[in-house]
Amino acid sequence: MTTLARVIDARLLRDDPDRIRAAQRRRGESVDVVDQLCEADERRRAAIVAYERLRAEQKQLGKLVAQAQGDERTELLGRTRQLSVDVKAAEAAQVAAHDGFRTLLAALPNLADERSPAGGEDDYVVLEEHGSRRDFAAEGFEPRDHVELGTMLKAIDVERGVKVSGSRFYFLTGVGAMLELALVQMAMERAQQWGFTPMVPPALVKPRAMEGTGFLGQAAADVYHLATDDLYLVGTSEVPLAAYHSDEILDVPSLPRSYAAFSPCFRREAGSYGKDTRGIFRVHWFDKVEMFVYTTLDDSYAQHERLLEHERQWLLDLELPFRVIDVAAGDLGLSAIRKFDCEAWVPTQQRYREVTSTSNCTQFQARRLDIRVRDDGAGGTEPAATLNGTLCAVPRTIIALLENHQQADGSMRVPLALRPYLQDQDVLKPSGPSA
Repeated sequence: MTTLARVIDARLLRDDPDRIRAAQRRRGESVDVVDQLCEADERRRAAIVAYERLRAEQKQLGKLVAQAQGDERTELLGRTRQLSVDVKAAEAAQVAAHDGFRTLLAALPNLADERSPAGGEDDYVVLEEHGSRRDFAAEGFEPRDHVELGTMLKAIDVERGVKVSGSRFYFLTGVGAMLELALVQMAMERAQQWGFTPMVPPALVKPRAMEGTGFLGQAAADVYHLATDDLYLVGTSEVPLAAYHSDEILDVPSLPRSYAAFSPCFRREAGSYGKDTRGIFRVHWFDKVEMFVYTTLDDSYAQHERLLEHERQWLLDLELPFRVIDVAAGDLGLSAIRKFDCEAWVPTQQRYREVTSTSNCTQFQARRLDIRVRDDGAGGTEPAATLNGTLCAVPRTIIALLENHQQADGSMRVPLALRPYLQDQDVLKPSGPSA
């Protein structure tokens, strides 16, 4: 039987259900589930009491049988047989009550931070803006979008991506391929300088890793499942990184443990029909460098700011105009209590679009994956806290670079910080295969 600690702290439900109701309201979710959970918890505890009472009676009766003789023994044996049936029924009722309670708990999202704006996708709050948007009219030319620029540079081939793999697939060719490799190398090097251990994790994981990180809940429709092997293609390396220390106890002095992983990511993009169909903004496969941190609950809030600062510095180094938003509670996903997005300006769309993101998942994932921390001074253990942050989602970063650093002839100016990773080129020009 799975322990409740792997799902959520059930004591909070009993001690402060109003806090859970308030968090649900911030997300725009129904509070009815809290009442259902309270009732299920009562049934579960009552079932445990009933089972334990019958088991105790069964043990006591066994002792009496051993001492009895004659008609008394015959009568006690009859009671023993009936009690055995009752115990099995009580045990089954206990398991059913536990599983029902656990199913409800597993669907309950992490408690949204009180500082997260209430509401849905459009209720975010802009925290800050950085950089200047170019005035292309003043420069004397109309900006091209990333598809046209990628075609001129022979850097992106969407047509053949569709031919080979279907919609929302693409090839990066020539300078496009070199630009990805440069971004990945720069991102991994930066992360290592910031104290992250570089990782290349598996892109296929077991169901527990997906369930433990919350990706088989609200996001289940977006996941690719290989039924024959019962493995999942990850939509982010957050999943294998979170499961890396599953069923382990981490000593507090070893924290924070910080990892940076390069991996391919796979997403069905369910529910996005008709959205961002042009180009490589919303695709089924892309490469990404992801940051991940294990720490204590108290330290998680400072680590969240740390991850945001790294993402902010990354975009500043790429000389991109961007803003930081505090994502609304209804758009957090299952596991996060608070989330910051960095959105780069896309000139041809005349709006900001998400390119990086960082979430504090507190103890939600660690409870489900049984990852604990131990402080030798205080004694005992408690669930770890986990955080994640995208440093470089390659296609969206390429879009932002192409559109913001384009020149009138269709070439792209290379930001100073990126040049050492592109053979010191200051401008990208066509070098890919013939059309």
